[in-house]
Amino acid sequence: MAVANVELLENGLASVELQKQKLAKLLEVFNRLYSESENTRLQLGEDEPIYLPADETVHFNRIIFAHGFFASALHEISHWLVAGVQRRKQEDYGYWYEPDGRTQQQQLEFEQVEIKPQALEWILSRACGHQFHFSADNLEGGAVISPAFKSNVKAQAQQLIDQGLSLRAQLLVTELCHCFAQKLPRAEDFIL
Repeated sequence: MAVANVELLENGLASVELQKQKLAKLLEVFNRLYSESENTRLQLGEDEPIYLPADETVHFNRIIFAHGFFASALHEISHWLVAGVQRRKQEDYGYWYEPDGRTQQQQLEFEQVEIKPQALEWILSRACGHQFHFSADNLEGGAVISPAFKSNVKAQAQQLIDQGLSLRAQLLVTELCHCFAQKLPRAEDFIL
């Protein structure tokens, strides 16, 4: 029994170390690509994720992701990739956000604005060889991820691949595929 516990502990520590290495690679790639060209840096955060544009005290834009979670970093990057120039001048891109505990109607509105970011997150996940998970982001509200939402995200991911990603997104996907030794995502890679 003690040997099994030691193995579990060692495997857990190895997994944590692997996640740290993946995160370090993601931070390096993103910041190398966009720190100067877009004046934007990806940063590990302690609490809730947030996007903060440059201001008087910090002279660069910050994509701050939650608790060192790899998926949180990919999700926050996807919002940055969706946001246009004007939105990137606003805290959290000026998007509506209702915190955890949303009503069913609020959850439906949330799903509508999350289709494209989660599709991009899925594409980024594939580029990193990372497992993608749909997010309802409403634990207290008891929301489940609807089949329609999953289907819409899948269709959006396929459409983005078929029609071509934005230059910023394509550059990042290409670099991540190279860094994580993955093939470029294809539309047929996105299945439910």
